[in-house]
Amino acid sequence: MTSARELVVEADGGSRGNPGPAGYGAVVLDAATGETLAEAAEYIGVATNNVAEYKGLVAGLKAARELFPDATVHVRMDSKLVVEQMSGRWKIKHPDMKPLAAEAGRVFPAGRVRYEWIPRERNKHADRLANEAMDAGRLGRRWEPSGSTASLDASAARNAAAPPPSGPPGDARAGAARARAALSGTAGTPSAGTSAGIAGTPTAGASGTPTAGTSSGTSGTPSIGTPAGTPGTSTAGASGAPTAGASDARTDTGAGARPATDDGPNDGLFAAEDVTATSSTPIASGDFEAEAGALAPTGHAARTTGATRADAPASTPVQPQGTAPQGWAGPDMGAPATFVLLRHGETALTPEKRFSGSGGSDPELSAAGLRQAEAVAAALAARGTIQEIVSSPLTRCRQTAAAVAARLGLDVRIEQGLRETDFGAWEGLTFGEVRERYPEDLDAWLASPKAAPTGGGESFATVARRVAATRDRLTAAHAGRTVLLVTHVTPIKTLVRLALGAPPESLFRMELSAASISAVAYYGDGNASVRLLNDTSHLR
Repeated sequence: MTSARELVVEADGGSRGNPGPAGYGAVVLDAATGETLAEAAEYIGVATNNVAEYKGLVAGLKAARELFPDATVHVRMDSKLVVEQMSGRWKIKHPDMKPLAAEAGRVFPAGRVRYEWIPRERNKHADRLANEAMDAGRLGRRWEPSGSTASLDASAARNAAAPPPSGPPGDARAGAARARAALSGTAGTPSAGTSAGIAGTPTAGASGTPTAGTSSGTSGTPSIGTPAGTPGTSTAGASGAPTAGASDARTDTGAGARPATDDGPNDGLFAAEDVTATSSTPIASGDFEAEAGALAPTGHAARTTGATRADAPASTPVQPQGTAPQGWAGPDMGAPATFVLLRHGETALTPEKRFSGSGGSDPELSAAGLRQAEAVAAALAARGTIQEIVSSPLTRCRQTAAAVAARLGLDVRIEQGLRETDFGAWEGLTFGEVRERYPEDLDAWLASPKAAPTGGGESFATVARRVAATRDRLTAAHAGRTVLLVTHVTPIKTLVRLALGAPPESLFRMELSAASISAVAYYGDGNASVRLLNDTSHLR
């Protein structure tokens, strides 16, 4: 331990409500190698964003001191306020932040710490830790390093980003890069630009199990901090889902796909042969249903202000020169894990278009919903391709899944990650009622996937991380099989969005009816193919 050792501390904090349920994350890196040396994350109860950011800074600095007391420290944060105040250029006026800033200043001598502001997309590791802590706190648990994927995901994102592979963004950029290499005749000779996704180098968001020595707990990496709460592992936050620009989204190259058809359902629709079908119901422009109701009026397209930490940016696919069109040739990817995505049947809230997520009354299927469940069960039984059934824990999904299971003679496994968004104080309200009661919160929610509903609900970015982590676990466990996932509007739309590499606002541009069927196939190299969206032919 010498003064020549340089460490990097990246810290972040967040609050779902500002003030609201808050948490922080911090990571200590070796400046020379980029190796993760320590991580910290903690749910801190109700606080503001800035307080959470300062607490993350303090935790990161203390962790660095525990490792190398004589080190010099380079602090990187995406909080302009904290960076400018700790650099002495801005005054600290808020009474809650003064003691935290003073505490941070005492950890190391001022001459051995320098501060740098970085954009949000470069602070993914700490951001992921903070969100894991908040997700755990929401469930009454504490953040546990053994359940964290932040280090693994950040490492994979860095590998995939330098230099980034050309081509469409999406749900496994590394897999797309390998496919492009194969198409151009360079398979087997990976370049630096395609290092992520090569055997032994786990890729964030890609299906499969990390190779030995790359567990999400980061073997040999000490955990720091003393999170408060009930011991346990975060379900919603321990995600392999990417944040903005990271390799969380699989690109839909549709490998092996034939031209799209509009024939409606067919017996081989969910088989390994890749027929890309179109929706039997036109996709509405801005008609987004949140569980049982439209969240935005028809014609309203929610806008974002650029890439966020939870979503890959949209761009126009680039076809490498001298290669065959993607989706028509490429490496042998084997039989995919095919997810048949079934939205549950109607509840009493559905025709009234009310917010109905995982934080509300957990309604049962209505009489109409029970009829829909029986109809979809008969249709799936006739197709005969479903091998396993996995359901959201909410009652309406479990009832729908039970109807299908009875027809197919299968058991139903419950998966917490498939639950609907928690809409906070909006649960049970119509869009118009939310607009009347919480206009500013609604505007913020429509404008940014990071904004949460009033009262500590889940943002779309949070749901995307949870759903992507669930997707990765299921694709790894069910390679080559066809699995029915009985779930809700937001999880289904999120799976489709990530498979297409589409921007967050695309959620508002998909129609998804009660008891509708969609399908996505996930290949072993990380590519995805959307095969069906919002099929309701079985209900006619």
